[in-house]
Amino acid sequence: MATDALSYLPDDILCKVDRAAMAVSLETRVPFLDHRVSAFAARLPLAMKIRGGEGKSLLRKLVARHLPSELFDRPKAGFAIPVGQWLRGPLKPWAEDLISPDSLRRSGHFDEKRVARAWALHQSGRRDLTPALWSVLMFQGWLGEQAR
Repeated sequence: MATDALSYLPDDILCKVDRAAMAVSLETRVPFLDHRVSAFAARLPLAMKIRGGEGKSLLRKLVARHLPSELFDRPKAGFAIPVGQWLRGPLKPWAEDLISPDSLRRSGHFDEKRVARAWALHQSGRRDLTPALWSVLMFQGWLGEQAR
């Protein structure tokens, strides 16, 4: 928990929230990081924080007094960026330029036919190959920038 508070929160989660909020001129607050709440939580025994393998035990108990359980008693759902859909839509021309046979041949780092098959499968919607394709696209884009 201390490691999360000192690295994961400021270096990842809070950074993303800040950037997303600033991008749309939105003012955000992080009430659970108020120094008084953090100090209180740090003093709680672990058994009050985690019970039966479930975290935020005390908070869940408190919230249950005021809200219906369906609002908070559910699996976590992160915010996923729909890159896979974008590669089939607005990013398609950009991506196709980066992974064209000529571009792949020039870079010499990827098997053109294998990338083409993955691209076709992704475009058909039969498979979501976003992570692999995104890695190839980022590498190809980076390589192109290095050549300039």
